[in-house]
Amino acid sequence: MTATTAAEAMAAGIRKTVPDVIVDCCPIADGGEGTLAALTMAIPGDLRRVIVSGPLGDPVEAAFATFAEGWFAVVESAAAAGLQLIPEQNRDPEKTSSRGVGELIAAACAAAPRKIIVGVGGSATNDGGCGMAQALGVCFFDRNGDEIRTPICGGMLSNISRIDMTSRLPALSNIEMIVACDVRNPLTGPDGAANVYAPQKGATADQVARLDAGLAHLARLVRRDLDMDIEERPGSGAAGGLGGGLAAFTGASIASGINTVLEAVDFDLRVRSCDLCLTGEGQIDAQSASGKACMGVAQAAGKHGVPTIALVGAVGSGAEQCLAAGLHEYVVIGEGLPAELSMRQASVLIADAAGQVAKDFLRPNPG
Repeated sequence: MTATTAAEAMAAGIRKTVPDVIVDCCPIADGGEGTLAALTMAIPGDLRRVIVSGPLGDPVEAAFATFAEGWFAVVESAAAAGLQLIPEQNRDPEKTSSRGVGELIAAACAAAPRKIIVGVGGSATNDGGCGMAQALGVCFFDRNGDEIRTPICGGMLSNISRIDMTSRLPALSNIEMIVACDVRNPLTGPDGAANVYAPQKGATADQVARLDAGLAHLARLVRRDLDMDIEERPGSGAAGGLGGGLAAFTGASIASGINTVLEAVDFDLRVRSCDLCLTGEGQIDAQSASGKACMGVAQAAGKHGVPTIALVGAVGSGAEQCLAAGLHEYVVIGEGLPAELSMRQASVLIADAAGQVAKDFLRPNPG
């Protein structure tokens, strides 16, 4: 379910059970797929659609949005280079490029915002953001000194011999760039972009080794030509190295995805007047306690003494860590149902669970 669908289901269930309650729907995301949709429901924005290059070069329709009267814009990289754009049998991170992300950023720059937030989750690429950079005017040269004009993909990184930023889009110098991501992986190595995420994008073991070597080569060039070290920077490995590429080629800072989104939707101000906060998670477990959206919500609400209850599909190992980290409680929707059935009926189950949680929370204490 999207964050928007889940929030609407929760609201419907609460209003059915306790009709006089005031509900503020504030769908959120952590920078990955669905971030733009969540933000445009949570706050007023101007959605703009453009045609850009897809991860395999085919044209795709993508969108960005401006908010706060154009003060900031949000770009979701998955809209231009997401894994969902490629049939499973055609996925190959040696052949995919982030060029469309750069085209989307260029379109956002034309709207003249003061800040652009780029959500980088869910990508099909492993090109270190070089394809993106090409679309923004950064030039890459091969060993013969010729400019590489075809969109750079993951399998081409080792062919680059020089980077030239002279022709980079001038507007970038006046725009604050922020990478919103929920991972802390470095660019290379055992925990890097290729080793951790490339297999999910269709890479074989041999391809993973080549992709990691290509990113290491790119990191050396960035150190030499741009005087910047992105190889070990936390978050550089996000989206196949797009996090590091945005830092190197646009000067972006890398920030927590959930915290960036919560700030954008003015969550701190909205939650402080509430009695109860509801959020959701597919499966709550030990990983949820490490930067996941539900815990970002719980901790932000907790600063104002507002308890947060998570409606979850399943409970995994270490879920109790979330309670220790600030979550008030978690409730399993459709407890006892097979997972497939629970997923098919998710909207109804979430609505029922939210209504019951609100009713129990508002029930007078007998003492």
